Amino acid sequence: MSERYHVRISKDFLVFSAGHFITFDGDTCERLHGHNYRVAAEVHGELDENHYVIDFIALRDTLKQLVDELDHRMLLPTEHPKIRVTADETSVEATFEDRRWVFPREDCVLLPVPNTTTELLARYLGKRLLDALEVRTGTRPSHLRLEVDENFGQLGVCELLDE
Repeated sequence: MSERYHVRISKDFLVFSAGHFITFDGDTCERLHGHNYRVAAEVHGELDENHYVIDFIALRDTLKQLVDELDHRMLLPTEHPKIRVTADETSVEATFEDRRWVFPREDCVLLPVPNTTTELLARYLGKRLLDALEVRTGTRPSHLRLEVDENFGQLGVCELLDE
């Protein structure tokens, strides 16, 4: 009989409120709006010398730090083929066709994604979490599942696996 282990973290404080808009169907752009996002993570792996997959405190605190970076910010995609995002020290301008938005620079997070969907937010946070955990703990989990819920029960999931 084989054994598999994973830990899951889903805390009331792993939340962020942020504004965004996405595009769909090629040329449709949503109105600017926001969500109260919730984040959860699962780390799968073998048990270590302490008999756990990963230190819950390291996972919790690292994920909280990443989530806090997005809280009360405008999330803007920098890799979208039709949304143009330009920034200077004081402001960020985003354009899509004939629409234009200008935001204070300090209120924005420029994300290396083509669209600010929950799936891509989960990928972004998951990759950053893996990197940060490796720095913090000296080991990199080989299987991570990260969820971003934008509307209680409406969530995107990204699984990152070393294969």
